[in-house]
Amino acid sequence: MALWSKLWQAYRGRLRRRYLLARALRRRRRLTAVQDRTGAIRRDDILLFAAIRNEAQRLPHFLDHYRRLGVDHFLIVDNNSTDGSPDLLAAQPDVSLWQTGSSYRLHRFGLDWLTWLMFRHGHDHWCLTVDADELLIYPHHDTRPLAALTGWLDASGQRVFPAMMLELYPKGPVQAQSYEIGSDPLRILQWFDAGNYTITRQERTKALWIQGGPRARMFFADRPRHAPTLSKIPLVRWNRRWVYLNSTHAILPARLNEVYDQTGGEAISGLLLHTKFLPEVVRKAAEEKDRREHFGRPEIFDSYYDSLMASPDFWTPRSTRLESWRQLEALGLMSRGGWL
Repeated sequence: MALWSKLWQAYRGRLRRRYLLARALRRRRRLTAVQDRTGAIRRDDILLFAAIRNEAQRLPHFLDHYRRLGVDHFLIVDNNSTDGSPDLLAAQPDVSLWQTGSSYRLHRFGLDWLTWLMFRHGHDHWCLTVDADELLIYPHHDTRPLAALTGWLDASGQRVFPAMMLELYPKGPVQAQSYEIGSDPLRILQWFDAGNYTITRQERTKALWIQGGPRARMFFADRPRHAPTLSKIPLVRWNRRWVYLNSTHAILPARLNEVYDQTGGEAISGLLLHTKFLPEVVRKAAEEKDRREHFGRPEIFDSYYDSLMASPDFWTPRSTRLESWRQLEALGLMSRGGWL
């Protein structure tokens, strides 16, 4: 690429970043503090940011999982939940909670809210930004806390940590399963697709775009470009001048998206275990089809919601049973890189 073109892209990126920051600062007034405990945040604390709606079933395990990993404080925006999620979260001593009744889609799918909170509270902290149905794992996560990983990243001069979303599913129709509130979803969601993934590099953002998995093969076989994007950058040593561009799939400045090794080796990476396909997904699909708060053009995803409402069975004889992070590393789905 010619030098002038690179400079022009960098300039456009700066303008976009400033616009998104200004937008988030303006829209901070849409948030109402329910329980603000951010005064307890310490200098080296690892923070988690999330926007949620009606996640009372999975929140107890979600919080326990990330506490075990070493998250010190949760900053959560509740988007008009009706299932008791706000009361559950407000009672947690390590949670700061805000509420809003504003449109999730018209606030960049929650990013306007989280960008403000990260600007205000996340600067120079390691910040983890995830959905309530995403459970981060990484090499040695069962024996080494997040602080060990972020310490190694700091020592290596790395400010971002990528993770592919690995979609888990049960054997049999999703609504036929039985899930107890607060239990480990991996007791039900024990299967995944090991190899049907495609990777492209986005020229404008320098990000990798990974697609595939069970939703791609079942719902988007005839339009693969519309399949969900699985690549994310959920863990970042945050700077208040930065912004997420599209969920956590890409970030500005664009140089932060170059999370892959370009010399023939392997860069460190993790996985976000996607626990979407609990039995409640059938009810939620009907609700979200009606609300139209997801996707930039929700009308073209009606057939996707209809498929979920039919309680699909994702399992095939080629499905792989989840065993351990070492299994996932051996399959090439995540990597230790230089962290031994």
